[in-house]
Amino acid sequence: MSRRAKREEKVKSKIFSKLIVTAILLALAFMILKLAPNYVNTEITDKANLVINNSNVTQDLKKDVIIENGVIYISKEDISNFFDPHIYYDEKYNQIVTTSNTKVASMVIGQNEMINNGTKVQTSATVIEKEDTIYIPFSTFKDIYNVEIGYIESTNTITVDSKDRKFVKANSLKDDGVKAYPTVFSRNVDTLKQGESFVVVQNEEQQNQEENGWTEIRTDRGKLGYIKSTNVQNEYTVREDLTTPNQEKEKISMIWDYFSEYYTAPDRSGTSIKGVNVVSPTFFTLVGEGQGKINENVGDDGVAYINWAHSNGYKVWPSISNAPHIETTSEIMRDYNLRHTLIENIVSLILKYNLDGINIDFEYMHDEDKDLFSRFIIELKPRLAEMGKELSVDVTAPDGSPEWSLCYDRNIIGEVADYIVFMAYDQNGVSSPVEGTTAGYNWVEANIKKFLGQEGVEANKIILGIPFYTRVWEEKDGKISSSTIDMKNIDKIVPEGASKTWDDNLKQYYIEYEKDGVTHKIWAEDEESIKAKLSLINEYNLAGAAFWTKDREPDTIWNLVSENLGID
Repeated sequence: MSRRAKREEKVKSKIFSKLIVTAILLALAFMILKLAPNYVNTEITDKANLVINNSNVTQDLKKDVIIENGVIYISKEDISNFFDPHIYYDEKYNQIVTTSNTKVASMVIGQNEMINNGTKVQTSATVIEKEDTIYIPFSTFKDIYNVEIGYIESTNTITVDSKDRKFVKANSLKDDGVKAYPTVFSRNVDTLKQGESFVVVQNEEQQNQEENGWTEIRTDRGKLGYIKSTNVQNEYTVREDLTTPNQEKEKISMIWDYFSEYYTAPDRSGTSIKGVNVVSPTFFTLVGEGQGKINENVGDDGVAYINWAHSNGYKVWPSISNAPHIETTSEIMRDYNLRHTLIENIVSLILKYNLDGINIDFEYMHDEDKDLFSRFIIELKPRLAEMGKELSVDVTAPDGSPEWSLCYDRNIIGEVADYIVFMAYDQNGVSSPVEGTTAGYNWVEANIKKFLGQEGVEANKIILGIPFYTRVWEEKDGKISSSTIDMKNIDKIVPEGASKTWDDNLKQYYIEYEKDGVTHKIWAEDEESIKAKLSLINEYNLAGAAFWTKDREPDTIWNLVSENLGID
């Protein structure tokens, strides 16, 4: 080979070697860039770590957790974020009010006393205020939030585990490192000795990692990480998941059974109502200026009514009305102690008469009391839930007048209560300046969409209120007036030959006739109009229907209700 050829060969060899080295360096750089994040130490060591249900939330805290004299304090803002979104500072009494599924607790700032579901309890710690921040003695409130709390001094870590969630432990088969990520190319966050116990994390991500051969764990030092699944032994369940899964419930079919305070409950012995599973007799009303007292119109007839309902398999959710006491209602809503008194009275009545729930029918309130009415529902619900009783709340259509429509936060009510009852009637009521239907199909449907959309209420919480009445409008000399008429009596008053046309938007017959120089107009409620409204319940998967009121309907309507709601 010539000297020139040798030089060219040598040059090519150097170029090839450089390419090889470059490729190796690029590969190493790629591996470093790819794996480096797995080795970055992101642990927080300068303050207490908070691990809630096997998730380290320390970076998400608005305020640092404080530990003083063995008491763990968490800020009100962080309690709101992680445990009680409705925690409330009551300025009037300088106290914190907090709720959980079955508990309502209040504690005055600086006082070593808690009121838990109406019972006074002495405590070793109290709510404190530091630098304009309210801190809750979380370890004192652990039973309110139904949690177990642990503090690991060596790692300055607080662990919080909900008692209603599944809790699983296991042991390590051998000495092992706990990885920050489910890969061997990851830093160790902790180490396990052979036989050492740990918590097995329960979530969907963990199930996915198990398929890849890794198990997420929490060590006894509060560290979260991963070990190979083959190193998990003696796995056992400490407690099962006690949370209630979303189950398909039977539709609600409720009748309001109205009788004023001057009458007694109707005698329905020996009868039954097809297609009904809940009755709501009008037993209770607020006492005017009564500061939370309730007038009970039950008596012997009411007790017989309750027994009749239970013997037929109906639940009894009596209504409690505030009408016409708008100022009394406002006084109660604006005072925690009065709300508490009202709630205690409701609880006492439920126990006294063996009721299955309560129907809150507060229809006339100041719109500025809207949030406080929500507070009332928030504080009432846990007390009923503790007893296994149900709470339904009546509301009107959105976007109406201040004292009849804007006084409700339907989103909060729908979130907290078991059911929110949309009273889908009086579209054109007694004070309406124009004639019109009581409950047109298109208006009802449009408002259902508002509940689901702008109000953010879940469909399975909404009970659709349906009227068993309409209005007869009278027009003379340009003036209008109206009166209600029971659905069962419409045909009795309409003369032969009256004009009757079907309105497909309203899904109703429009009836018009002249009598004694007066024009009469009726948008009729009948089986066809009721059937159309019932169809909306299934179309939008609502919780059911409620009917105002019993005995205003023809008997034949109940076969229709039974068929459409699937209730015998």
